Amino acid sequence: MRIAICDDEKILAERLKAMIEDAVKSLDVLMDVYTDGNELLRRFEQKKYDLVFLDIEMPAIDGLSVAGKLRDASAEVFIVFLTSHVEYAIKGYEVNALRYLTKPPEKEKVYEIIEHVQKKQADEKTLWIKDSEGERKIRLSEIIYIEALNQKMILHTASGNYEVWGKLNEYEEKLCGDGFFRIHRSFLVSLSKVIGIMGRNIRMLGGDELPIGRTKVNEFREALIVYADKEAF
Repeated sequence: MRIAICDDEKILAERLKAMIEDAVKSLDVLMDVYTDGNELLRRFEQKKYDLVFLDIEMPAIDGLSVAGKLRDASAEVFIVFLTSHVEYAIKGYEVNALRYLTKPPEKEKVYEIIEHVQKKQADEKTLWIKDSEGERKIRLSEIIYIEALNQKMILHTASGNYEVWGKLNEYEEKLCGDGFFRIHRSFLVSLSKVIGIMGRNIRMLGGDELPIGRTKVNEFREALIVYADKEAF
């Protein structure tokens, strides 16, 4: 597991690093500490992190801005905010943050987060698809939504789109138990990638806005609540 800690308070960052090392000392973990968000972003371009502990209030660039850029670069990275002001944590919903920790972070909560990420990675499900280049395996966590377009399916992911043959009904049947919901005859979305609801439209991670079928609105909202409760820890 690759972990990054970004906090302009060097002492706090080092203490958090020690907590994590204590929690995962028997596992293969690579960890880096940054005191500047821009430095983290530059490094993230070269090597992706699995988990980032990110201070919200930093002088050069604030944590929310950093998180937005991290999320644009990766749909899979787990982001945990560090904050002294709980009201800021609400903004984390916009970048699909995993959780927030108040400063100074409690050891037990840090352990919970590490265990949660480890479990998620161990339980990672995949999907085999066939496109013009042949067959490939992609992680379900990479998929933002699937679009039916004429006789093809387009899998929209954070790293690019894939055109595949098939029917949306087939993907719906295969993925409905893994956090996906069909909001429209043409769209099957990952509930974990929904970042906003505007009437009968939703905004997905990456900025795309999709329509919800008139008869699907209430069912979709219920599914989103059930999914959120299931994923909370």
